[in-house]
Amino acid sequence: MTISTHRDTTVLTAAIMDVDGVLLASPHERAWREALDGIADPARFTTAMYQADVAGKPRLAGAVAALEALGVHDAAKRAPAYAATKQTRLEALIHAGHVEAFPDALRFVLAIKALGWPLAAASSSKNANAMMKQVPMAGSGTLFDMFTANVCGVDLRHGKPDPEIFLLAAAALGAEPTHCFVAEDAPAGIEAARAGGMAGLGVARLHDAAGLRAAGAMLVVTSLDGVSIDALSHGMLRGSAA
Repeated sequence: MTISTHRDTTVLTAAIMDVDGVLLASPHERAWREALDGIADPARFTTAMYQADVAGKPRLAGAVAALEALGVHDAAKRAPAYAATKQTRLEALIHAGHVEAFPDALRFVLAIKALGWPLAAASSSKNANAMMKQVPMAGSGTLFDMFTANVCGVDLRHGKPDPEIFLLAAAALGAEPTHCFVAEDAPAGIEAARAGGMAGLGVARLHDAAGLRAAGAMLVVTSLDGVSIDALSHGMLRGSAA
């Protein structure tokens, strides 16, 4: 994978947003943890482990990574069954309404739309669209309807930190990758954005700003309210206090 460094002077004109952890507080982490029952101690599956080893990866790759991180014997062989159990549990949690949108994320989406920018949702999760459809937007359908392009759950040859999903999103928006920024909460996602030549906006909701900066985020915020919309209107990614 070749890393292309985004130039801070490039004018930004389009936005790409990850879903889980950026737009939504989804039950993904909970489902991964609960599906470990009978395989490994679920208490060992921490939020830090989820962010470092699983978040942002396709389901099977995430299962392998989790089991390897937990030291499970024959992790690769046991991963498909673990991934299937996780998916069943996740669907049950979604159906039960265990999905919440981050209010700052909804404000940010509306602000990007008000700028007239093309906006894409990009998640490796095949459950992302179902979750976004549960989030109403006042007078405007659901969160799912807010996006110009949607590449959630598409079949990928490579998962993050490979930039494939973000390059697909940029193409769907009709935007040059260097003119896009990607909002991500996982280091692997920031690395993927950088690999595609895009600016990375790290969303550190879990006190993990250091990891996002280390991955190469151009800007790291704890809330999307911390992004300057005025700066974005001039094509720049800056903090609201800058």
